[in-house]
Amino acid sequence: MPSPLIEFQNVSIARGEKRGLQSVNLAIGSGEHVAILGPNGSGKSTLIKAITRELYPLQTGGPASVRILGREMWNVFELRAHLGIVTNDLMQLCTRNYSTREIVLSGFFSSVGIWPNHVVTAAMEKKTDEVIELLEIGPLAERNVDELSSGEARRVLIARALVHAPEALVLDEPTASLDFRAVRELREILRKVTAAGTSMILVTHHLEDIIPEIQRVVILKEGRIVRDGVKKDVLTSAELSRLFDLPAEVLERGGYYHLV
Repeated sequence: MPSPLIEFQNVSIARGEKRGLQSVNLAIGSGEHVAILGPNGSGKSTLIKAITRELYPLQTGGPASVRILGREMWNVFELRAHLGIVTNDLMQLCTRNYSTREIVLSGFFSSVGIWPNHVVTAAMEKKTDEVIELLEIGPLAERNVDELSSGEARRVLIARALVHAPEALVLDEPTASLDFRAVRELREILRKVTAAGTSMILVTHHLEDIIPEIQRVVILKEGRIVRDGVKKDVLTSAELSRLFDLPAEVLERGGYYHLV
């Protein structure tokens, strides 16, 4: 059996005096589309930082590990060929006076912008053009990212993550700060990305972010996984009422789920 794309085994992580994650066990296979859903403070950001190696598991109560494709240790230049990660921290870092094209191209170097010591090849230029076309940001190519709307800048960051043709795209709260139109446009872009063969791991507290292609939902609450299963079985009124601690009704329309 091939190793899971991402695997958490008995992972607990401290955030100050609080546990951001508590005894988390989770395996996501290559080719899966998965949503990790939870309210603010549930541990979603901690989980992302464990994947990006910004935080490490506590070694208490038995062995604990975070593995990607079976390995705990990765060189970042190797890892980026397997996982493309877009976070709000990265969004802030990359919203600068570099052009859209530069920011996308800089994904090959894990930098912000192109530096004098970077050697840009024709293959890199070609792949940059391909992802710019896929994400429909061609008209923005020469505009500086700090001049773009939040929705446009988010698409630029996704393009930057895709230049290596990673197996999976990990998105942290992708519709944060976006208006209604930008949210609709981004969801259609994410559907194009999955249709092109990239797995998607979507971390969010917005039920409506879960695109129809995602069929597995993991619910995170107070640092623990409280439910993991097929979307239609997990996204129920009873389950989400417990998750958000208030009466909630779930409606499904056109493959999207909504809370009312």
